[in-house]
Amino acid sequence: MKNIVVTGGSGKAGRAVCRDLVENGYNVLNIDIQPSSDPVCPFYKVDLNDRGQVMDALQWTGGKDHPFRQFATPDAVVHFAAIPAPDLVPEDVTFRNNMVSTYNVFDAALRTGIKRIVWASSETTLGLPFSPSNPPAYAPVDEEHPMRPESAYSLSKDLGEEMARQMHRWNPDTSFIGLRLSNVMEPQDYDNFAGWQDDPHFREWNLWGYIDARDCAQAVRKALHVDFVGADNFIIANDDTVMEKSSDELMKEVFPDIPLKKELEGHETLLSIDKARRVLGYSPEFSWRKR
Repeated sequence: MKNIVVTGGSGKAGRAVCRDLVENGYNVLNIDIQPSSDPVCPFYKVDLNDRGQVMDALQWTGGKDHPFRQFATPDAVVHFAAIPAPDLVPEDVTFRNNMVSTYNVFDAALRTGIKRIVWASSETTLGLPFSPSNPPAYAPVDEEHPMRPESAYSLSKDLGEEMARQMHRWNPDTSFIGLRLSNVMEPQDYDNFAGWQDDPHFREWNLWGYIDARDCAQAVRKALHVDFVGADNFIIANDDTVMEKSSDELMKEVFPDIPLKKELEGHETLLSIDKARRVLGYSPEFSWRKR
């Protein structure tokens, strides 16, 4: 797993993934519609809604100026390209873009012989935005929580997970690892956290979760190498919340009637990462508390 294509490598999480992979000795190609503000690896402009362009990018056999022409078939694809959240564009645009681009990447990867796909699903598949009128079924929320997409964006991620399951069924020697990413934060974003502390309802929508972009990159790297064949999904969050109040206090104040699956300690995450720890070997290294 040394030659990696990253789709959406110019985005917030994608930039961190590309940098982490390059710093760990990988050959990386960023395919996106615009160059990265952190150009650590070759860039190839690709419209992922155009299947022919995706096939060309993943075959690495484009024209003489193709940045990775010297390599064979990529070892893996990291698919992070998408309209990254609800309400950025009309719902039908989000749904169409995310579904078609994901299909094109998955299908082109399989047709070009790539057997490992690590891709960005989302915490939103689990019922976000949570609120007292739309609470989680229990906490900490884990991968067994009911899938309850509430927007075209989260529905596209839910159906992306189903697409991965069916494509793996067609190709039993493949690996589709979906990372249900929490709200991605870069170090400069931590300056905003102080303004959230007086009102726990401000961040109730995802149970006060977040993922440091650098830990997101770590999860990708672990997923590239884990001994796994199949299609499965993992919540990827930091191991703490964005709040100074304890997790137990937050739940008692905002979701007092929601059953707890365990006794909560300190600021521990309410988006369980136990499965990611156990299967992927993921372990967060960064926190807004340790800047």
